[in-house]
Amino acid sequence: MLTAKDVMTADVVTIAEDTEISAAAQLLFDKGYNGVPVVNAAGAITGILCQSDLVAQQKKLSLPSVFSLLDGFIPLGSMKDLDREVEKMSALTAFHAMTASPVTVTSATPIDEVATLMTDKGYHTIPVVDGGVIVGVIGMRDILGTLLKK
Repeated sequence: MLTAKDVMTADVVTIAEDTEISAAAQLLFDKGYNGVPVVNAAGAITGILCQSDLVAQQKKLSLPSVFSLLDGFIPLGSMKDLDREVEKMSALTAFHAMTASPVTVTSATPIDEVATLMTDKGYHTIPVVDGGVIVGVIGMRDILGTLLKK
């Protein structure tokens, strides 16, 4: 059975939390990456910055529905979600635009589980982490390449 270790890209490119959005976008574009892990000063993964995070900066702001009660308005949606959306849309660094606490797998994770995560949850890039250290990343292209070699 194939595992994440068999298909992952071991030469991992990461970016720091304070990387400017323009530099991160240029990296993703130039290298053809769907996403890149974001690490803190200690080298620990804190998030993943994907093309979709950057494209989301250009979308229209989704204001929560409200209803009127007496002379006030009460939001029906979460203000926390609105705050996060505004933060991502106005982000200047990778830290503010990234998806925090990304889903990760270990190098021993069976590839069918990785493929299921990708297809069921819509992930395009999943970091491979062993003992708190990033040892690789798996993108859909990695899985496709493995299928073509069969």
